[in-house]
Amino acid sequence: MPAILLRLIRLFPLAVLSPLLILIASLSLAITDLLWKLLGRRRAPANSRPDNTAASVVIPNWNGRDLLEKYLPSVIAGMAGNPQNEVIVVDNGSTDGSAEFLAKAFPSVRVIALPTNLGFGGGSNCGFQQAKNDIVILLNSDMRVEPDLLQPLLDGFADDKVFAVTCQIFFTDPAKAREETGLTQGWWSQGGLRVRHYDDGQVDQIYPCFYAGGGSSAFDRRKFLELGGFDHALRPFYLEDTDLGYLAWKRGWKVLYQPASKVWHEHRGTIGKKFSRSYIDGIIGKNFLLFSWKNIHAPARLAGHLFYTWAGAILSYLAGHSPERASLTALARATLQLPEILRARWSARSLAIIDDAEAFRRPMAGYFRDRFQTLQPHPERLNVLFLSPYPICPPIHGGGVFMYQTVQQLGRLTNLHIIALIDDPNEMQAHSVLLDCTKSLEFIVRLEGQPKGIGAMTPFAVREFHSQELEWLIHRQIYNKGIDVAQIEYTNMGQYVGPYQQIAWTLFEHDIYFQSIARGLSGMKPVRRLKATMEYLRALRYEINLLPAFDEIQTCTAENSRELLSFLPALRNRMHDNLRAGIHTSDYHFRPSGRTPKTMLFLGSFRHLPNHAALSWFLANVMPLVLRAEPDAKLIVIGSDPPPAHTIPTFNGSVELRGFVEDIKQPLHDYAVFVCPILSGSGMRVKLLEAFAAGIPTVSTRIGAEGFGDQDGRYCGLADGPEEFANKIIELFHAPDRAEEMARRARDFVTTQRDMVVMTAELERVYRRTLADKLTRASSRSSSPQAL
Repeated sequence: MPAILLRLIRLFPLAVLSPLLILIASLSLAITDLLWKLLGRRRAPANSRPDNTAASVVIPNWNGRDLLEKYLPSVIAGMAGNPQNEVIVVDNGSTDGSAEFLAKAFPSVRVIALPTNLGFGGGSNCGFQQAKNDIVILLNSDMRVEPDLLQPLLDGFADDKVFAVTCQIFFTDPAKAREETGLTQGWWSQGGLRVRHYDDGQVDQIYPCFYAGGGSSAFDRRKFLELGGFDHALRPFYLEDTDLGYLAWKRGWKVLYQPASKVWHEHRGTIGKKFSRSYIDGIIGKNFLLFSWKNIHAPARLAGHLFYTWAGAILSYLAGHSPERASLTALARATLQLPEILRARWSARSLAIIDDAEAFRRPMAGYFRDRFQTLQPHPERLNVLFLSPYPICPPIHGGGVFMYQTVQQLGRLTNLHIIALIDDPNEMQAHSVLLDCTKSLEFIVRLEGQPKGIGAMTPFAVREFHSQELEWLIHRQIYNKGIDVAQIEYTNMGQYVGPYQQIAWTLFEHDIYFQSIARGLSGMKPVRRLKATMEYLRALRYEINLLPAFDEIQTCTAENSRELLSFLPALRNRMHDNLRAGIHTSDYHFRPSGRTPKTMLFLGSFRHLPNHAALSWFLANVMPLVLRAEPDAKLIVIGSDPPPAHTIPTFNGSVELRGFVEDIKQPLHDYAVFVCPILSGSGMRVKLLEAFAAGIPTVSTRIGAEGFGDQDGRYCGLADGPEEFANKIIELFHAPDRAEEMARRARDFVTTQRDMVVMTAELERVYRRTLADKLTRASSRSSSPQAL
């Protein structure tokens, strides 16, 4: 408590002044932008490919004689293969005799002795200015390098857009977590820049990254100097390299990660010994603010940043420091540097040729492939990424069957790469049956307990599938596997689509989420209905805004398509209802007669709540009526994750709860009538397709039979009320000839219109047309970077 009170008292003046500081920053940035729009001029980049046959190594040093003695020999050895290479140490006014030591111990090293400490950025800039080669490798003094470091870095400068190539970093202490890898990632969240190093062993080729670490990277010297080098405003250390990397992306250039070039870092070997943790954290906080004030030019993004900065600073004042938010001292320090950061902002605006949103996209591997690699409009074999929010194997629910059978066929026609979310690592093994029809299988264990998001505009069903790790994996697979088409399963995974210019993105709406919610509202109690209504409104807004981002949309039924087109008529040419909702009809033995009399089959995964409601309604309202007319009738209930047996009325043994079965084909072969009393949901029920293919006569609600027409008795009996439903079942019990005729019509429908082999072949052709059309549109647009 004393420490908290002391903090509150000490920072109280800044807390009072903080609105004024935010106001000063806001007005200063707005006036600068206005003046730039009136008087500023954007400078086109002078792109040229550097000579990548040699390199200059620059090592800034400040009182690091012991580190130079320890690590410099590995650098000299790594540069020894070419006499044109050079090693430069910029001594930042050291007082430990570093310059004298270098002259005696390493006479081949060129020493630039500065009279004062210019900081990491200033010393590095001096080294770049005096380097003789086009490519400059900037290393910290506490870096040990591999003998084969150089060539992979040089090879990375393969075109005139490459700004920097960074090394893979390991710590000298193997017990330390790899907080620093070289594979950098950056994103914008809650009004501020977020950065991290990603540890991904499957990134084994040159790869895009957000920025090149200042102590472990090679730079195109001309481009470095064109950007002005490391910004003195970010003194004395940290974030200079992030700032430069972001400037490079906004300049239309590339920053790459080269895992084949390896360095070992004694983490914070110099700075950590000279400065306290609190001082370092304060500088980092100040520089994160200055980064935004210099580089973020989109008005809405900048306004959000300023609000979050003030709110975060006040929260830190009250609750204590957090690296995730601003502080009052960081805000005050940044405000004192406003004059120089405004000059830097003017320069940054003059250098930028793409906007902030695009600059954050391009370092992401999927967008990088989309923006910088040329896709072929007619490849011999498509590379397809298939993204599922649920396990595909075993196919224990309707959507699982659609996915499993599509994957089996699609893998024969394309190079298929799957990413699936699972609930438990043990579920991976079941997917081994897909190894023969896929090129790769990747899994992410889905995390439970996502934030409730009270007041959020995004539906909960979408929020619970948001994962930064999944997003990274999607981008890695797009880049590593050369993906042409991304196939997204279920609306909740649509959040991973984006403004791709070449790669085709397709979505299968297994059901229309907002429609499914709406159909279940009438049977809910008031409080639950209110919550569901809010989710319905969120879902409606979400889906209507999401769907135009896709190049092609698959639905289960014509009814589903009409529902969506009533909101989005412009999508008519992108929507298909005959590509996904099908089965391998040849796998089902057709048996129109000879079934066990007076038996009924209910089938459905009880993970799906509409199946719970359907069974409860049937047992409460229909089963008593059936038993009154036919006391010997029996109901067999099959499905994964069944409710506890004691919660299901057995009607003196007339109901058998069997639970999950490995193969549903035998029950479909045995029993007399299939019942589908579904009351809510949307889409085509795979259980009906399977029943039709197997020849079991069926009774369904009209919602349950969506997609099969509304003519009672054509493919199945249709009934929505309990008495009508029970009467349809009893009629099929007593009229086997009429039941067989209906079953034959249903089988013909499935084999001619819903056979997965035929549908998947057409799906692959649609992929090809969609990709070719998108590439044609892309080529007709200007090839210049996104205009500002």
